[in-house]
Amino acid sequence: MKKISLIAACVALAAAGAASTAMAQNMVPPPQNVLQLTASGTVEVQQDMLSMTLTTTRDAADAATVQSQLKAAVDAALAEAKKNAQPGQLDVRTGNFSLSPRYTREGKINGWQGTAEMVLEGRDFPRITQTAGRITTLNVGNVGFALSREQRAKSETEAQTIAIENFKQKATELAKGFGFGGYTLREVSVNANDNGPIRPRVMAAAAKSYAADAPVPVEAGKTSVVVNVSGSVQLK
Repeated sequence: MKKISLIAACVALAAAGAASTAMAQNMVPPPQNVLQLTASGTVEVQQDMLSMTLTTTRDAADAATVQSQLKAAVDAALAEAKKNAQPGQLDVRTGNFSLSPRYTREGKINGWQGTAEMVLEGRDFPRITQTAGRITTLNVGNVGFALSREQRAKSETEAQTIAIENFKQKATELAKGFGFGGYTLREVSVNANDNGPIRPRVMAAAAKSYAADAPVPVEAGKTSVVVNVSGSVQLK
């Protein structure tokens, strides 16, 4: 029995040694001379999309009356706006439509109020503002600017080219600074963002001071399209 146990122990030790050798051979050494880098590219571009929200409120003793008045106001505005609608240049859509009760101090309903919106948006600024000026049943509530899909794609391509060149230049400079002849790319990620917020330019109170058929004054600003490139390089 002792002899058998001794043989079994030797076999176990041999198996453990073989397993340790195999694990040592399969272990990958940690990467050396690897740099983590980040670079960015920025392009300033004129905002070419205008979004104009027209709104109105109604107040009455019952919800049905408020709803009917809001519907009439929006229908009239839609009829006027659709005369000049053109895909991409002036798109028309309805916005928020809501009703809510008014309460007395005792918690009883003593009336109803409601709000309705219509949105004009597109690239043809004069067409949009002139249309808004001819609508009498709604008032301009908010104006915002953004980039069209085409302009954003073009700007991101330009910013991406700049970001990649900056990344390559930084990698080359750092490699030389550490005494290496060059580098190879290990991994990289690219992401883009628009740093320009949509800013209100005209509010309803200001719009009311203009003649009914006068174009609402608007002025688009610029936004910064930024592309970031980050990753790691192997110095060599």
